Amino acid sequence: MSKNKLRILVSGSTGQLGQELNHIATQYPSFTFDLKNRKALDLSSEKSIKKALSAPYDYFINAGAYTAVDKAENDKEAAFQINAKALDQIGKYAQPSTRIIHISTDYVYNSDPRRPLLESDQTKARGVYAQSKLEGENYLLKRRPDAIVLRTSWVYSSFGNNFVKTMLRLGQERDELSIVADQYGTPTYARDIATTIMQMIRNLDTDTYTQSPKSGLYNYANIGLTNWADFAKAIFKMKGISCHIKETTTKAYNAPAPRPLWSMMSKEKIQRDFHIKIPYWQKSLQSCLLELDK
Repeated sequence: MSKNKLRILVSGSTGQLGQELNHIATQYPSFTFDLKNRKALDLSSEKSIKKALSAPYDYFINAGAYTAVDKAENDKEAAFQINAKALDQIGKYAQPSTRIIHISTDYVYNSDPRRPLLESDQTKARGVYAQSKLEGENYLLKRRPDAIVLRTSWVYSSFGNNFVKTMLRLGQERDELSIVADQYGTPTYARDIATTIMQMIRNLDTDTYTQSPKSGLYNYANIGLTNWADFAKAIFKMKGISCHIKETTTKAYNAPAPRPLWSMMSKEKIQRDFHIKIPYWQKSLQSCLLELDK
């Protein structure tokens, strides 16, 4: 590893992953983090992207995104600008020496093989959010084949708004909640994503990896399989909340944007290429709940 500190630029610093990266930054003294919020690095502005990426960074973690899945259905232009066109501009303006790590989503798959989804599986993105994220992946990898696209799922954190925090609030306020039980996948703690990205960067910065650089698509989520209703039940059980969960269906819930019914992804590729150890989702949920108790 270089004696000089490596410079890491992060977009979306106020999002769940951005805040987790900021939280763990002190654990990596050999790196300098430049975390930028939406105002400092506006993914809806080509001028802002060009300005931010003109500096010589070693890595750029694109943690910013348009993530309002249902709102995107009626806000197509903004979703495609931030999730798709911005990736073309990032690929265009990032310095040749800057390695790009972009965060994508399980929504791009939208197939139900009843086995863990592989990076090589055909994508069938449905809905504006999913389509914009898939287009962004394609734009980036076309311009920058050396980039890494990290597809993840069901992200939550002690920071920001997410399913875990919503369940903790509603579980205290109500006696019963209706939660979808026919969407299967894996909850993923954003701190685990942040730690994994840093481990990938450390590996990429060793001689072994630079001689055979890893790039392209990678799945990352915690280990295990559940559905949203059982996820909520696990949250309530760990916290001793007595709210009753009434199971419902995706069709009955009738959200504006389509949701994948199967989101369990294979993590074999990232484990093999980067020697990543991945915790089970229940263990990570417990860690997040403990963090929220602090």
